[in-house]
Amino acid sequence: MQSPSRALLVRPHHFTANPETALDNAFQHLGAARAEDPAVLARRAYDEVGRLADALDAAGVAVTMFDDPGTATPDSVFPNNWLSTHADGTLALFPMYAPSRRAERRADIVAALRSRFHVRRVVDYSDGEADARFLEGTGAMVLDDVTGTAFACRSRRLDETLLAEVCADLGLEPLVFDAADAAGVPVYHTNVLMSVGTEVAVLGASMIRDPARREAVRERLRAGGREVVEIDEDQVRAFAGNCLEVVAEASAASDPAGERSLMMSGTAAAALTPDQRRRIERSCRVRAVEVPTIATAGGSVRCMIAGIHLAPRV
Repeated sequence: MQSPSRALLVRPHHFTANPETALDNAFQHLGAARAEDPAVLARRAYDEVGRLADALDAAGVAVTMFDDPGTATPDSVFPNNWLSTHADGTLALFPMYAPSRRAERRADIVAALRSRFHVRRVVDYSDGEADARFLEGTGAMVLDDVTGTAFACRSRRLDETLLAEVCADLGLEPLVFDAADAAGVPVYHTNVLMSVGTEVAVLGASMIRDPARREAVRERLRAGGREVVEIDEDQVRAFAGNCLEVVAEASAASDPAGERSLMMSGTAAAALTPDQRRRIERSCRVRAVEVPTIATAGGSVRCMIAGIHLAPRV
């Protein structure tokens, strides 16, 4: 299954935009965060994670929640960068570009997942940090389990050699491209540019500046049976590409295949045109969650969700 029916969230007790990651994250807004009282900012971020948990629950998705009471990990609300799980029972740990983010990798979270789900192996790539080889999980990669593709835009947060190793381990083929805004600033994470669901993909195609690579991405998505809904650069900046399809757990009261929802921020949903929304909602329901505080840190709803693709222990 392409999309998860379970999700992992991390709820911060302290929150601020990270000046270290702002060096290459053009989506970050440090000024807005600095103008707020730190206690008020933290409470808003805490509440926004709670709202996302409620929205996932309403979508039929089981949420595993962890709290971060510390002050040393300002980006812990984005766990998909250091952790990914896969249907074959793999749990992968990834090397982080910013030193301040490396403490987000938590042994207690790994242990909890191993106790609650069937984990066949833990593969730890984090030693790449010692050689300045980084690969920030499903932020740097957008995975398509249907075509077996890892879409990845080049950045400081993606080492192509390590990407090839990870893809070989997971049985994927990398499709690498360059993406940048109109001023030539590279896109820092692939998952702000695109999202791949069961029948529909959202893609900021115009930011892939090479026409041949742009068409290669489109063609690979279409080969997986996806309708490609293209969004423009302004919509990418509104985080319309930073969304994640999830699937309700099957039950006697639901469709046997599971109802699909596309989780995104309120800002992202408002940026969609009526036609784009209609095309998306032929496949899945758009569920919008307001996360304006967390967005100041340069990420949005998709970044907040680490999909759990593991089978639960009975």
